[in-house]
Amino acid sequence: MMAAMSARDRSIQNGLLDDVSKAIIEQLQEDGRRSYATIAAAVGLSEAAVRQRVQRLLKTGVIQIVAVTDPLQLGFSRQAMIGIKAEGDIEAVAAQLEKFPEVDYVVITAGSFDLLVETVCEDDSHLLQLLNERIRAIPTVRSTETFLYLKLRKQTYTWGTR
Repeated sequence: MMAAMSARDRSIQNGLLDDVSKAIIEQLQEDGRRSYATIAAAVGLSEAAVRQRVQRLLKTGVIQIVAVTDPLQLGFSRQAMIGIKAEGDIEAVAAQLEKFPEVDYVVITAGSFDLLVETVCEDDSHLLQLLNERIRAIPTVRSTETFLYLKLRKQTYTWGTR
């Protein structure tokens, strides 16, 4: 059973973060392993208050703290962005795509493609199997265009808060 959400939790979910919560988020974007004590000193709160705010931000889904890996060092030698043109309900196509373990990013777009999907595969054979047997097998997918990653130059999650 889900507990009732507090007014503060609702305001966080609605994007109404105060300056202190934004400062905490920015500290964690710089280093997700930064200690509560270090964050507390930077934002002017007690360690307990920072811990409570971080837990609230996690609970409401405003933030998630994860380890970001380098796919190449884990044996995934092929990354690609796939542009997809589809007909009908794009949300339904996106829902199917997000279930594939190789897919780590799905965005519905406006422009040349209806969706963009980032994939991480073991090799070219794996990517071909994903394209032919699963993505193009979705009945409303009309076409795909694959953009192979040759070298990742920049990947950052430090865009701050607004």
